Amino acid sequence: MEHAISASPRTHANAKSAAINAKAVRKHFGGRTILNDVSLDFRPGETVAILGPSGGGKSTFLRCLNGLCHFDEGEVRVGSRTLLARGRTAGHELEQVRRSFGMIFQDFQLFPHRTVLANVTEAPVRVLGEGRRSANERAHELLRRVGLQDHAEKYPHQLSGGQKQRVAIARALAMKPQGLLCDEITSALDPELKAEVLKTLEDLKREGLTLLMVTHEIGFARRAADRVVVLCDGKILEDGTPREVLDSPTSPRMREFLQCVLG
Repeated sequence: MEHAISASPRTHANAKSAAINAKAVRKHFGGRTILNDVSLDFRPGETVAILGPSGGGKSTFLRCLNGLCHFDEGEVRVGSRTLLARGRTAGHELEQVRRSFGMIFQDFQLFPHRTVLANVTEAPVRVLGEGRRSANERAHELLRRVGLQDHAEKYPHQLSGGQKQRVAIARALAMKPQGLLCDEITSALDPELKAEVLKTLEDLKREGLTLLMVTHEIGFARRAADRVVVLCDGKILEDGTPREVLDSPTSPRMREFLQCVLG
C-alpha cells in the first residue's frame, strides 16, 4: 500500500472551517418522502460518519448540503451562507457554498481525457482564476501528499480505483475547501484500495478538515469519526458518538441494521 498524506501543515487554506446547520429539511421525489424534517448541526473540524440502510436518504441529504440537490422545505446554512428550499438560492450564494465544501463521489468523476495533473488544476485555473504555474505547483504538492507524486502525467485509465479516488480527493482540496462531503467513496473498491483511501481521510481529519462521509465502513466510523448519524426512511434514527451508536444503539431498527452490516 502506498503512503497517503505525510505530516505537514494543513492542506486547506482556510484555517477557519464553517459550521453546517440543516433545519427541518424535507425532500420528495414524486409521491415518496426522501428526507422528512431532518435537522442536524455539524461543527467545524468534525468528522461525521453518516450510516443507514440503502434508500434511507443519506446521499440525498449530503447533496442538499452542497446545493447539488434542491430540497422542498427547510434551509441549510453553511457558515454565513444560506441555501433556500425549492432552488430559490441566489446563484452567487450557491457558488460560494459549493466552494466551501468539496464533493467527492463514488465514481470518481475524473476527466478521462486529461492527465492526473490537469484534473487537479482545471478548477483552480478556470473557477478561481489561479495562475497556471501556481496551480501546477499546488497540484504537485497535493499529489505528493496523497501518495501520487509519480503519477501526475498518467491518465485515469492507467490508475487503480484507489488511486483515482485519491486524485479526486486532491482535486477537491485544490479548491481550498473548508471541508469535504464524501458520498460512498469506498463502496466500489476492494479492501486494500479502501484502506488507501480511508488512510488519506484519517490524515485529513488529523489536520482539522471537516469531513462528512456517507459510508458503510463501520470500522472507519468506529475508529475515526467523532460522531455517527444514522438516517433511515428519511429520518434521524440515531445521533451520537461511535460508542453510543455502534455499541449501544437505542432503536431495534439500528440493531437490526448493524446485524446485517456486521454479519
